[in-house]
Amino acid sequence: MMRAYKPASGFTLIEVILALGLTAMLLGLLSTSVFIVAEDWNRNSDVLDESLDEALAILQIDRSLHGAFPHSFTNEETLSRQLYFTGEDDYLTWVSAVSPQRTAGLTAWELYSVDDEGVYLTMVPAYSDNPAERLLEVEPILLFPHYTAEFSYLYEDLDESKVWTDEWEAQDLLSLPLAVYIRFVPFERDRQPLEVLSRIRNNEHRSIRPNLAEQRSL
Repeated sequence: MMRAYKPASGFTLIEVILALGLTAMLLGLLSTSVFIVAEDWNRNSDVLDESLDEALAILQIDRSLHGAFPHSFTNEETLSRQLYFTGEDDYLTWVSAVSPQRTAGLTAWELYSVDDEGVYLTMVPAYSDNPAERLLEVEPILLFPHYTAEFSYLYEDLDESKVWTDEWEAQDLLSLPLAVYIRFVPFERDRQPLEVLSRIRNNEHRSIRPNLAEQRSL
């Protein structure tokens, strides 16, 4: 007896091509999704790293201002004792007992804004002399790119009320302000400003008395 002929079972060429096409399309969609997720992850990681760097810098500046020291030096021209602290609305330099490297001794800090660039920081050791010349010899660090800094200084008026001013010259006032307020304003409007409000505990020199008359005229 002759057996009935049965066609071989399997996929046709069209079915194989369709399967390969669908597999390639699914792999393409999957790889695109993985790429998007990876890009978002890298972007969020960069934002987190930048936020951590900004928070660490703010903490260091705050600690340094808390440890601001009424550093005195001898004026070579007048041979008088003067205090080192200069504050303007966009510039501040001071001497602190706090150092980011935790090194012994005093450190001179300089913080200022440059238009269209950001906020720069310079640090040098503070010895018994005026550290201003050494600050000029050191390359500054761009601490906050695309930010500008605004400074204010607190003092006590005659009626014992606290008053903020936008400048402070310790060589004339013979003392440091009671507190310093710094506002770092970003160039981009969608970002929030950064703020530092630091009380200066050691604002008066032991032997050099504050010039109260100069403070009242601020």
